[in-house]
Amino acid sequence: MAALAEYFIETQIPNHQKHYGSCAFPSILSPNPKSSPSSLSVFTEAIKSHKPFLDSLLLKSGALLFRGFPVKTAKDFNDVVEAFGFEELPYVGGAAPRTNVVGRVFTANESPPDQKIPFHHEMAQVPEFPSKLFFFCEVEPGSGGETPIVLSHIVYEKMKEKYPEFVDRLEAHGLLYTRVLGEDDDPSSPIGRGWKSTFLTSDKAVAEESSIKSFRQPNHKLRRAAKLGMKLEWLSDGVKTVMGPIPAIKYDKSRQRKIWFNSMVAAYMGWEDARNDPVKAVTFGDGQPLPADIIYDCLKILEDECVPIPWKKGDVMLIDNLATLHSRRSFDPPRRVLASLCK
Repeated sequence: MAALAEYFIETQIPNHQKHYGSCAFPSILSPNPKSSPSSLSVFTEAIKSHKPFLDSLLLKSGALLFRGFPVKTAKDFNDVVEAFGFEELPYVGGAAPRTNVVGRVFTANESPPDQKIPFHHEMAQVPEFPSKLFFFCEVEPGSGGETPIVLSHIVYEKMKEKYPEFVDRLEAHGLLYTRVLGEDDDPSSPIGRGWKSTFLTSDKAVAEESSIKSFRQPNHKLRRAAKLGMKLEWLSDGVKTVMGPIPAIKYDKSRQRKIWFNSMVAAYMGWEDARNDPVKAVTFGDGQPLPADIIYDCLKILEDECVPIPWKKGDVMLIDNLATLHSRRSFDPPRRVLASLCK
């Protein structure tokens, strides 16, 4: 810890942390005022030299917030991400419209500021999801715009205690996700990513393969993308995607506990636009509808247990995607939060 204190100190934000035993959630690191990193290069070198400690702290806490460091631009943020040494995850299969800014940095969900983004694990609706994700506040909100985070195993434990039969059924059948994609991105929708950017191609044949093997069904309308577990049905102005069944409960081997790893609440309450009905967006893996009252109660548990993170310019947050769900509250512009996904 003495070596750590040379560069970082653990701090607190009143009313914006929870404590589970001796562990703070999230863990908040700031520059040591006696030896503050005076430049971005000093900060990134400190990350590299203290990587084992940062990894262990992330494992313990589930989320790290770096506040007060000299990170000013998207390029600076990209350098911070690179300093951690995690491999980049291409954004294939996600629902949110995003724009590449620089290097491995993208905009976060570009949906309108008056829309909330419900709680979710990043890309939980596809088999290949990021293990970690970074956020960076380039422009802090005029008001609102917090990113609430919540520990997944806490949600699982509370849902298992209150609705054991429902959770057992989720574990047995998983979830099925259905979404209709337009050809191009629709920035007015929180799930407005078009099929061209979803599959990183404008060629339908390549989209069907999506860098994987696929095969034709007898009616020549349905395709199966084996790697993603996705079925495609081409429409006159887009494509209907059916994903799953996808496990709704996972086991976090590194922490030896079960986690609420799904997009159930996000899909049921947030996958709504001109093309999509959220009630039909997610079902049990056997196709049976989900009970609305339980989903709304799950949302209440998420809200009760969450920690809303108020953004300050220059903040960098590192989230362990297996440990932590996140969301976004509505806000008054301006606000610009950038993201980067890691394998």
